[in-house]
Amino acid sequence: MKKLILGCGYLGRRVAQAWLDGGDEVLALTRSAERAASLQAAGIRPIVGDVTSSLDLRDCDDLDTILFAVGFDRTAGKAIRDVYVDGLRRAIDQLPMLPRRFIYISSTGVFAQNDGKWVNEQSLCEPTREGGKACLAAEDLLRQHAMGSHAIILRLAGIYGPDRLPKLRDVIAGKPITASAHGYLNLIHIDDAVRVVLAAEAQLSPPELLLVSDGAPVLRGDFYRELARASNSPPPRFEEPLTDSSTAFRASTDKRIDSSRLRERLRFEYRYPSYVEGVASILARND
Repeated sequence: MKKLILGCGYLGRRVAQAWLDGGDEVLALTRSAERAASLQAAGIRPIVGDVTSSLDLRDCDDLDTILFAVGFDRTAGKAIRDVYVDGLRRAIDQLPMLPRRFIYISSTGVFAQNDGKWVNEQSLCEPTREGGKACLAAEDLLRQHAMGSHAIILRLAGIYGPDRLPKLRDVIAGKPITASAHGYLNLIHIDDAVRVVLAAEAQLSPPELLLVSDGAPVLRGDFYRELARASNSPPPRFEEPLTDSSTAFRASTDKRIDSSRLRERLRFEYRYPSYVEGVASILARND
């Protein structure tokens, strides 16, 4: 079957490989000619373009599945809404026909709860950060479009995995962590995130919305203490960020993601049911 990935980054590239391994034909959008050559060498058919400007998807017909996993590149000089909302609109309006399934990668950043309570798919969304606002607007756009009846929205928690363990180098070096030790982190290992995408795609009648997290929220201090222990590093030290800093703003939300609907509807079993197993696997791979 033919699959298209819009946003072939940390998550998208791994989904592409899983599809290739299953014998599918995979197309992927990239802004870079150099990146296009790398994708082609891996067996992926590249399409050079940008969801914020030049984009031609008219030849992308007969698609079974589309994964929209476009990330925000702060160095590209674009506003986040231009990428997430206008970019999504431009992409879906360009497509010559509707696919069987459209998977949209959103974020649990649409929630702004700061009281440590659990949130689920029915919880109120009142994002305070621009990224969360843009994701929520993109979700609304997708629901109102003809593509919406073919779509499943996956709100992902923080992805971690090989080469993406937050502040690992600082922990190993004994540098202070500029963040509060309090507040919950909601995480999902990259391998499980890929498996969720594949499981959602395989559903004949998937739910319209799922929260994607390992379901094991962890206090920030406990996460970094485990990271230090597992890497044989000194216990972490924390420095409170300046109250008006972006770090403080990012840490101002304090919620726990309930992923029970994901487990029930997709009958999903985690390879890494918490950060403890995930961190151990990553560090063992680095040895």
